[in-house]
Amino acid sequence: MADVLQEIASKLYAGEAAEVAELVQAALDGGMAPAQVLSGGLIAGMDQVGKDFKAGELFVPEVLIAARAMHAGMGILRPLLAQTGVPSAGKYIIGTVKGDLHDIGKNLVKMMVEGAGFEVIDLGTDVPPDKFVAAVKEHQPRLVGMSALLTTTMVNMKTTVEALQEAGVRGSVKVMVGGASVTDAFAKQIGADAYAPDAASAVDVARSLVA
Repeated sequence: MADVLQEIASKLYAGEAAEVAELVQAALDGGMAPAQVLSGGLIAGMDQVGKDFKAGELFVPEVLIAARAMHAGMGILRPLLAQTGVPSAGKYIIGTVKGDLHDIGKNLVKMMVEGAGFEVIDLGTDVPPDKFVAAVKEHQPRLVGMSALLTTTMVNMKTTVEALQEAGVRGSVKVMVGGASVTDAFAKQIGADAYAPDAASAVDVARSLVA
């Protein structure tokens, strides 16, 4: 049955959504545990996508197609994982900060992090600090990811970190920041826990923060 997992991973990498869904169903029909299909098939496939994206061998369109195939497999697995009580890697809240409407980077990070087994709550774009705070209180995530493309909106990352502090929830979450104009030095300056330069690195950073 290890062959079917390899096939799921390679079909996912190739972006073949219908085939991924069929193979996931076949693996389950063959008696494989949902958690095994998730880690050995879908996560393994997305990990390879992430590595090759980071290395410049894959580009954004290919990542998006692979992520669509991953979602096709997850559509079958998600209810079963919930039934069997398989824990996710943790909840991850993500949003583009107030004043910024850019979402391509955020959406890529969302897909890669979902592909790594996290449960992602996407707050969208132009997210004010109080909305981040409310989401943290409601969902109790392990991680909060903030994105900003514009230098003019980066200040709202700092405001959001301060708002989490004031609300008394900063200690319960790790904060990750990223975006075209964001740097590691800026992340440290505003009191974030980590900086990710791109979507593939974001997965490594997220995993290390919850490890």
